[in-house]
Amino acid sequence: MKKVALLTSGGDAPGMNAAIRAIVLSCEYKNLSCFGFYHGYNGLIEDHLLPLSSQLVNAEIKNGGTLLKSARCPAMMTDTGVKQACNTLLKHEIDALIVIGGDGSFHGLLAIKAHWHGQVIGLPGTIDNDLYGCDKTIGFATAVNTATQAIDKIRDTANAFDRVFIVEVMGRHSGHIAFQVGLSCGAESIFSFENYSNEKHDIILEDLIEKIQKQQLNRHASYLIVLAENLWPGSANALQEQLKSQGNIESAICILGHTQRGGDPVPEDRVLATQLGLKAVDALIKGEDKVMLGLSASQLTKTDLNKAVSINKPVSDELVNAHKGPLTHYLK
Repeated sequence: MKKVALLTSGGDAPGMNAAIRAIVLSCEYKNLSCFGFYHGYNGLIEDHLLPLSSQLVNAEIKNGGTLLKSARCPAMMTDTGVKQACNTLLKHEIDALIVIGGDGSFHGLLAIKAHWHGQVIGLPGTIDNDLYGCDKTIGFATAVNTATQAIDKIRDTANAFDRVFIVEVMGRHSGHIAFQVGLSCGAESIFSFENYSNEKHDIILEDLIEKIQKQQLNRHASYLIVLAENLWPGSANALQEQLKSQGNIESAICILGHTQRGGDPVPEDRVLATQLGLKAVDALIKGEDKVMLGLSASQLTKTDLNKAVSINKPVSDELVNAHKGPLTHYLK
C-alpha cells in the first residue's frame, strides 16, 4: 500500500478535522502518500483531488467543520456515479479509501467496494451517535455540550418569567442527543423515539398538560421540554398549539438546529477523532477492509460496515429510565 485517500461526507461533525489531521500525520510517519477529495463523494466523482501534508492539517485539530468540505451526493445513488467514483480511484492508483461520516456515507463506501479492489475503512463522524459498533461517534460530545450551554441560557429566562419552553434538538431519528441534553439540563420532560409513540399520543399529551399545570400551580416555576426533531406529529409548532388549545398553556419554542453541528470540538471529540484516525492507518497496514472503527469501553472495535449501517443503536434503557422516578416525582 502506497496511497491513501480520504473524504468527509454527509453532515459535518466537530472533530472531523482532528481525524483528518491524525490520518495525514500517521501516513507521513509511515511513508504513505495521503490525499483528500473535496466536497465528499462529489469531489471523488468529479476528481477534485488535494495532496495532504502535515503543514496543511497540523493546526486543524481545534477547528470545527471540515477542511475537506462536505456535501450530499445524489449521484452516489446511481450506478453511473459509483462507477465514476471508482474510476477516479483507479486513475490516481489509490490503494485505500477512508470515509469519515454517518450511515449514508458508509452506504456509499459499500457501493464503491462492490466495484473496486482497494481497501475501505469507515470512521464514525456524526453528531447523531446512531452508528452500531461504538459508544460515541465523532462530534456527539460537542453537539451535546453546545445544546446544553444553549438550554442553560434558555432556562435562565424561563425561570425569570415562569415560562414553558419547548426546545427541539437534532438527532434525525436517534434520541441520543435528546436524552443526554435533557438529563444534563434537568429538563422536566424529554420526548424522543424511545419513550414516544403515535399510538399513545393523546395519553402522552394529556399527561404532559397535567404535569405542566401542577408545576405552575404548586411551584410557580419554569418547565422545560426537550424534544427530538422528526418526532412530534406536526413538529414543535403542533405541540405548542396543542398545549394552548387543550391546556390553556402558553409556551415558547426554540429550535437549536445547526448550531449543534458547528463550533470547535470539545477535548473528548478531539481525542476520539485522533485515536480513530491513527487506528485507521494502522488497520489499513494490517490489511483490514470494509470495517468501521470505533471505541467501546475504551477498547478499539472493528465492525463490519454492513452491520454498522443496518443494526439499530437505541438509547440505553438505563438512560431512558434515569428520567423517571426521583428526577420527576415532584411533577405528579
